[in-house]
Amino acid sequence: MLKAHWKELDFQFRSPAGTSRGTLLRKKSWFLLISDADQPEQTGIGEISIIPGLSPDKSEAIPAMLSLLCASINQHSAWRDAFGQAFPAIQFALETALADLDNGGKRILFDTAFSRGEAGISTNGLVWMGNFDEMKERVVRKIEDGFKVIKLKVGAIDFEQELQLLRFIRNTFPDENLEIRLDANGAFKPGDVLKKIAELAQFNIHSIEQPIMPGQHDQMSVICKQSPIPVALDEELISLSNKLDKIQLLETLKPAYLILKPSLIGGLRQADEWIGIAEANNIGWWATSALESNIGLNAIAQWAASKEVTMPQGLGTAQLYVSNFESPLLVEHAKLFHKNNIPWKLNPLI
Repeated sequence: MLKAHWKELDFQFRSPAGTSRGTLLRKKSWFLLISDADQPEQTGIGEISIIPGLSPDKSEAIPAMLSLLCASINQHSAWRDAFGQAFPAIQFALETALADLDNGGKRILFDTAFSRGEAGISTNGLVWMGNFDEMKERVVRKIEDGFKVIKLKVGAIDFEQELQLLRFIRNTFPDENLEIRLDANGAFKPGDVLKKIAELAQFNIHSIEQPIMPGQHDQMSVICKQSPIPVALDEELISLSNKLDKIQLLETLKPAYLILKPSLIGGLRQADEWIGIAEANNIGWWATSALESNIGLNAIAQWAASKEVTMPQGLGTAQLYVSNFESPLLVEHAKLFHKNNIPWKLNPLI
């Protein structure tokens, strides 16, 4: 017999997190805690993390929905069938909390070289939006920290300044020593997006995520076909849970890559389905977080490691917050490690 409850915590960013949708200073996460009545000392934990303006889960509806799920936790499959599509972040939390509990409530969801502390996962260094000088400083700091792949948020400051920043990076760091990924978060307009991408391409860019807002499939199909920079889909994947819809999307748009955020697309099983379709269409992918604390990040990292990933992942968010949970997760030399000699400290959660 399962028992469940939930808690809400507030996290403060170490520095403002700027995106084309605005700047984040703080964010909430909710945590689903599940235990077995026969072994109450073992607790599986899943995290509900949302990105305002992007996540399908509506923050004002999450407490009531979590209470409903906890009250019917022994019928969680019925809850998933009824509400999972509308609340993908809760679905991710449910899935990972149950997996954690099944493995003794030790935050070990997959048995991999990563979870055993034997290997790290290569990550990109994320550079948040800011003014030119702030972004320049952040780029240099990431490279000094050993990152060989950096991801720049673009589309919020003046485009000429973004070109100037890329010119500085390429004049300072040769192509063979640094890979640049760009994430527009849908900031460009269909009318001039290809012109802007052509200007960005001169700096030998690895990929550009979601150049225009999702849902504009005719335009995105043309962009994916004509762009000199390989296009990665991110927001475009949200709210699609039917396999046939996923197949149609990828066969229509033909992107180069998918960016998989399990909290936004309905959990790890949904991500697995996306991977199967992508690989059948020769489309690459990598995983990234939806600003989770170390609880959610740990689950995503262990899942990604189970895929034996080699491409750098978007999982370098272990140090985002002032007061994250102390955990075995550490970023060293541009890799995320799970150091098993470091214990989890989960106050004030449990």
